[in-house]
Amino acid sequence: MTSARSILIRALAGAVATTFTLGASAQGALSKIGKPEGQVDIVAWAGYIERGETDKAFDWVTGFEKATGCKVNVKTAGTSDEMVALMNEGGFDLVTASGDASMRLIAGKRVQPINVNLIPSYKNIDPRLQKAPWHYVNNTHYGVPYQWGWNVLMYNTKVFGNKKPTSWSVVFEEQTLPDGKSNKGRVQAFDGPIYIADAALYLMKKKPELGIKDPYELNETQYKAALDLLRGQRKLVGKYWHDAFVQIDDFTNEGVAASSSWQFMANILASKKAPIATVVPVEGATGWADSTMLHADAAHPNCAYLWLEHSINPKLQGDLAAWFGSVPAVPAACKGNALLGDKGCATNGYNDFERISFWKTPTTKCATQNNQCVPYHKWASDYIAVLGGR
Repeated sequence: MTSARSILIRALAGAVATTFTLGASAQGALSKIGKPEGQVDIVAWAGYIERGETDKAFDWVTGFEKATGCKVNVKTAGTSDEMVALMNEGGFDLVTASGDASMRLIAGKRVQPINVNLIPSYKNIDPRLQKAPWHYVNNTHYGVPYQWGWNVLMYNTKVFGNKKPTSWSVVFEEQTLPDGKSNKGRVQAFDGPIYIADAALYLMKKKPELGIKDPYELNETQYKAALDLLRGQRKLVGKYWHDAFVQIDDFTNEGVAASSSWQFMANILASKKAPIATVVPVEGATGWADSTMLHADAAHPNCAYLWLEHSINPKLQGDLAAWFGSVPAVPAACKGNALLGDKGCATNGYNDFERISFWKTPTTKCATQNNQCVPYHKWASDYIAVLGGR
């Protein structure tokens, strides 16, 4: 990195300049790192790193590139499994990993510890996230919190009219929808093994006798019940989704009535005047808390650290939350952002942190079921079988 005592990064959408000054320890570390390499390669969820190509109002890349000389290259991934695979292959500096990927990356030594002394703004991150278990392990930081939110039920308002859905049953069980037609072939489900947790969350309320206390900690009996529910759902699902923009097209052109989704897709559909709304059903929701993690063999660590600092400035955080329908990792972003609005954080779930069952990697060691839980590799193989109708 540069030898200057401060580095100027220009905030993107508002053309406002933000200066961060490095402390003595950070300056010493920077002197060992060197100059920016000219690029940074990132694996990210769709919509997470925008340069104004979809909407000119949302651009937090262009200004960063001009200020730092680090060209931002993005590879979009549709699932956590895809992110893990890409990081295992190598060739990337950073990844915006959810909790069901981050622990696998840490355990597999695909990411390296983060020196938060090189990230002066880290202290401004929401205290609930600074040492969250999905990126902070053995007193070591492995990620910089980016955004978080929940998986909503998105539905077509022409189908439901004034009878909005209140339960996940509309996607799990065959029934007649308010428009008088069956939901069979008109619902979608997420194309990823972690979706088994959504079934488990539904069963926590539907069948409390199963004793599920954590949708990611399932013993054999609970796990079988979740798989059975998903096998039944397979007969209802018209198509499984993992690509955000394909789901947007499906709701626009393919007659989809309801599906698990992200607020991001609903926001884009709303901008197109589509008859779409979202709700968090009575059973609650799973959710994701994403952290930007540094590859163990990152080729461009200098630009990567510049991006890590830039990624948590309030302007970017607020703009991204407005764009994605998520919650900023930096509370200061919740006020004074014209795109997000002062009620945006509350709308996106800021005050509901404790109600969300955040994605995490299932392991055999689990507190709620006497360390007798079904591990993730079984989730992965069995969900493939479900998708195949087995």
